[in-house]
Amino acid sequence: MGELLPPSVDDAEYQRLIEAGRVLFAQEAKFFFGAQRLNQLEPATLPEVAFAGRSNVGKSSLINALTGRKMLARASSEPGRTKQLNFFNIGEKLVFVDMPGYGFAKASKDVKSDWQKMMFAFLRGRPTLLRVMLLLDARIELKQSDHNIMDLLDRAAVTFQIVLTKADQLSAAQLEKKKNEIFEVMKTHTAAYPFIRVTSSQKNIGIEDLRADLVRLIQD
Repeated sequence: MGELLPPSVDDAEYQRLIEAGRVLFAQEAKFFFGAQRLNQLEPATLPEVAFAGRSNVGKSSLINALTGRKMLARASSEPGRTKQLNFFNIGEKLVFVDMPGYGFAKASKDVKSDWQKMMFAFLRGRPTLLRVMLLLDARIELKQSDHNIMDLLDRAAVTFQIVLTKADQLSAAQLEKKKNEIFEVMKTHTAAYPFIRVTSSQKNIGIEDLRADLVRLIQD
């Protein structure tokens, strides 16, 4: 547990992926579309990776860190109010899909239900979607909403990879304990990718490694 190399990648290949990630994310990254309803979606022409996470988990910060742009993705000033899927083109090779944050306490049951229905329909009906990066705040224990989204991803049969955010705020021992806890949860989910990526957007921890993961994904 806690290894840096993803499964089945040796050191030489991993260095190649690191360089390929650097090249890819040095290309232009731009927002090109937003959809509040599924019938607004345009036909997909590039492979897609979606980013999901509870409100305030750091999705916008991670997308900005990956692309090297400070303001490409913007966090809502009212967490939980934005229901839009935002699409970003990365060098004409890959599309990031920024999904609305979930788990917002002030939302009504109807709003939460509508969110789940929309996300499930999107996830299940998007053949170009390669993976969901599920962001979890390393400092905070798993909430019921996190378990709910993992269940939803299982039902939609969409592979998800856990990405721990804000990891710089934990000690090495605390981080290892957190990863072990998450691994145990992942064992109960059929759609979970058996690897955890540890990141900090503020300290630039794990960013080039996550870029390598994304390059490997689209090359495979």
